Amino acid sequence: MEVFVQTLVAGVLKGGLYALIGIGMTLIMGVMGIINLAHGQMMMVAMYLTYVLFHYLGIDPYMALFVSMPSLFLLGMFIQRFLLNPLMKVESILPENQVLMTVGIAMVLTEIARFIFTSNYLSVQTSYSTKAWYVGEISFSAALCVAFAFAALLSAGLFGFLVKTDLGRSIRAVSQDNEAAQLMGIDSERIKIITMGIGAALVAAAGTLLLPIYYLFPDIGGPFTRKAFVITILGGLGSTVGAIFGGVTLGLAEAFGATYIGMDYEDMVGLIIFILVLLFLPGGFKRLTKV
Repeated sequence: MEVFVQTLVAGVLKGGLYALIGIGMTLIMGVMGIINLAHGQMMMVAMYLTYVLFHYLGIDPYMALFVSMPSLFLLGMFIQRFLLNPLMKVESILPENQVLMTVGIAMVLTEIARFIFTSNYLSVQTSYSTKAWYVGEISFSAALCVAFAFAALLSAGLFGFLVKTDLGRSIRAVSQDNEAAQLMGIDSERIKIITMGIGAALVAAAGTLLLPIYYLFPDIGGPFTRKAFVITILGGLGSTVGAIFGGVTLGLAEAFGATYIGMDYEDMVGLIIFILVLLFLPGGFKRLTKV
């Protein structure tokens, strides 16, 4: 029973970070109607930025959030404004071309990181990287708990922004019906640029929070792009609430797979659940949450 509870705790904590990654991709998917296959690579850029700030300037990774999130927000806006929006304006170009553009962006970001930092594995070692709190025999990773708290606050802040502000309501309107939103006077092109920036900032936060307990190398973006895609499908395309359920589900699946099957099968369990959802619940958790 103790092993089960420990695995449950680890899965939920990790799933909270996964949810933050998935919300960013889901938000972009809902507004733009495309899957951003450079999502994990944007997270990789934020992780390298956090590493540089810590290694050369001594800035704590959690404080680096105030640099990585605005930086990736600007990068996301740049990518949308100058690389994706021009494709969207040409009606003869299929949406698949926009997805292929994100694949190209992912490759470029990866190779730039490899050129600057080489392919060596890097890490950030802080006083809390290996620290744990105990409740009875159950351990709680201090870094994961703090990261989970940050992820919860950012997610709550995003929902408040989407519901309470005019800009947030405009984003939701474009997500629900782009043409109707334009008829109501909403500048959908501007909204798409801002949304890409927000999605990039969210995944940047996840990368920065993950770095104290994870390793870093140029190709790390690929696996996290895959995880974000799985979460988006699990949660239901365009559903931010569903992305939270999808992230926690993936975190739990990986944790229980690693504990009861083997570490080598951690990713496989998550992908099997992904396939089962496509077969038996193609709408994902969106069909259940209705959000």
